[in-house]
Amino acid sequence: MYKDIRLHGMMGEQTEYFVMVAGNDAYQRYFFNIVQEDDQLRIFSPGNEIIISPAGISYQGNGGNFCEYMFGVDQPSSDLSKPEIINRLVMYGAHPDEDGSVRFSDRTSGSETYDNIFFEGNAVCNYFFFVHSNLLSRKLKSQQEELVKRLGKSIKRSESVGVEQDDALISELYPLLGDESSQLFCVKLIQRHHREYRDLFRSFYFKNKKISDEDYARLVTVATTYKIDRYQQERIRIDAMYRSPANKRIVDEYRNILLACNDKGEINNLDNARLTRLKTLSVRNKIPGALFYTLDEMLKKGRNLKHDQESDYIAATREILEGIFFREINIESRIDRADMLKLIQGKKRAMENRDHSYDQLMLDASKVCDEKIRDGADSSLLDGFSYVITYLDRFDTVSNLVSQLAFMENVKINEEMLRGLLEHKAAFDNLHDDCFQELFIRELFANAYLGSFGRRKVKTLMEGLIAIEGRRLAIEELHLQLSEIDQEERIAIVLLEHVRDRIRNFYSKFTTKADQEALRREVVEELKTKKLIGSEIPDHLFNETIFTIKKEAMYLHSLLPQIIAERNIGLREDFLDNSGLDRFYVEELERNYYEKNGLDIAELYQIRKGLS
Repeated sequence: MYKDIRLHGMMGEQTEYFVMVAGNDAYQRYFFNIVQEDDQLRIFSPGNEIIISPAGISYQGNGGNFCEYMFGVDQPSSDLSKPEIINRLVMYGAHPDEDGSVRFSDRTSGSETYDNIFFEGNAVCNYFFFVHSNLLSRKLKSQQEELVKRLGKSIKRSESVGVEQDDALISELYPLLGDESSQLFCVKLIQRHHREYRDLFRSFYFKNKKISDEDYARLVTVATTYKIDRYQQERIRIDAMYRSPANKRIVDEYRNILLACNDKGEINNLDNARLTRLKTLSVRNKIPGALFYTLDEMLKKGRNLKHDQESDYIAATREILEGIFFREINIESRIDRADMLKLIQGKKRAMENRDHSYDQLMLDASKVCDEKIRDGADSSLLDGFSYVITYLDRFDTVSNLVSQLAFMENVKINEEMLRGLLEHKAAFDNLHDDCFQELFIRELFANAYLGSFGRRKVKTLMEGLIAIEGRRLAIEELHLQLSEIDQEERIAIVLLEHVRDRIRNFYSKFTTKADQEALRREVVEELKTKKLIGSEIPDHLFNETIFTIKKEAMYLHSLLPQIIAERNIGLREDFLDNSGLDRFYVEELERNYYEKNGLDIAELYQIRKGLS
């Protein structure tokens, strides 16, 4: 039975280290010494060493370093295509060949600063290791090849790395050496400031999937105090958001679909429908769009998943940018309303298709613009491009706000935001009559996933903005109308949850007026006690809740089994069109039904695909 010895200490104020040595005779070997004058800790075995110093780590001999991949970092295509590979492994002296294979050399010594370790690897935790074994070859490059064969697969797949379960990690790796006289040396490095920032962000985000202004201020204080650079803050936040269980399920499915598309070399209609549904669901579930954009960039980079012909909107965008910025010197900065509208419509279609070539065109145009001005071009060129960027920023702002209002619950809109929307509406309508309605509203009302409250909020918003423009309404009044709908939505959500729970546990029948009145009294009392409501529940909300639960029960116990048995898409669509239930709500019922009854979720996608 192997034994292990551990050392723990600090190197400076930021870096915490744990040294672990495992082996059957670990207690009988001298494996470290401290150089006090240089404040160094040296870990060694014959031919191998790691030196931990205030500046960083230096190493020689066999071994390498590993860490858990952070979400969104560049990964070798071989790792990216295998979801089970969750850790990054770098072996000393290893170099990739052009054919994708790895070549080893005897030149394995080197050093790294702590900044580089936590920049290139994981921002919080990284491991270094080497092995002493008499069974290993004499040449270092041969030792490295042998260690990869014995340990590489387990290191890259071990869940113990990410959760820092060192006992489990050593118990996984040491037996793979196949030598009872061997020793495994591991050094774990922790960036304590990054860990504090990560843990604080996780505690805020996992609580309600958003960061309040007060919480954000605390994060800024930590980042400023510890001088954590913006890139590290961003990658820590994105990685933490991805690891929220609700986010991870949806994002992983999105990734798996894209991986399958990469294997096929194309995105077919069904794949596209599923990707679109997941993106829409991400808005509903408050999943940051950055997670999906990052996946798109990682999985589509260098891969042509669509036909070679350039999309018409990309061709139109390229034509405007090249014609105005790159060719016609005399009219470089002039973009008329028709051109601007084409650019906005192109951006809209690019977003719908998750096509990043549009953004690349804009980046290229920006670069050429800067180069021309640097070489002496008229500064009005910059004014013209700024005009484009301003409108595209307006588009992003309005699109995000309207989507949140339509598909997310409990979205707060203040009077300042309404004033901004009025300004944006005027700017878009200046390009073309009713442009704002065409860009943001018309297609939204045709979206099958737009729920009843979302529809009411958007309809109230548009009618209110028009009334304010006509001086028939004040911004304060529109704000009050939206707040009342928001409050009603909050009550409806809480009411549905608690009434359903009451019926499930106490009321087998709730059809009579007496039963419903008793149920209502108990629910109101409970909600007031829990301070979830502050006044009486409107009659129509309670009645709608009872009606919703009845329709839910009918669908789950009668219609859905028939739909599944007959694969009857028409019956499902007929229920959705006539029941008044939100499509998101019904799809959640269906998913729970499939999971509860152990059914294949892929069959549900086949039933749904007719509407995508």
